[in-house]
Amino acid sequence: MTKRKSGSKEGRGDSPSQLIDARINELSDWRGETLARVRILIKQADPEVVEEWKWRGVPVWSHAGMICTGETYKNVVKMTFAKGASLEDPSGLFNSSLEGNTRRAIDVHKGDKIDEKALKALVRAAVALNTSSAGQRPGP
Repeated sequence: MTKRKSGSKEGRGDSPSQLIDARINELSDWRGETLARVRILIKQADPEVVEEWKWRGVPVWSHAGMICTGETYKNVVKMTFAKGASLEDPSGLFNSSLEGNTRRAIDVHKGDKIDEKALKALVRAAVALNTSSAGQRPGP
């Protein structure tokens, strides 16, 4: 058994997708189920999404820039949208990090039902923003 910091499995040579699989299996409770469901919805919304593993153990989904993260805590699975403040949220999914100028988050608690249609629309809107000229960062 190898020791690892903060539950991270980095350094084993696994792909980001394999590391996300391992995190889901490691959680083995409602948080793992929620992260797995969110992951499926993101992939359905954007089949070209790229999975990444950043900051010593945070699943990240990107397409022409970061779409969102999938952080897991004791009482919540948090989806933080990198440019959430710039996205329309007609269904009111964003319920956390509302005070910032850039990011917005969705906190999913045990027993919460995910509005799958609205979440997919939000992911598609994030991808559209990333691929538009407005979403591109100016170069140096």
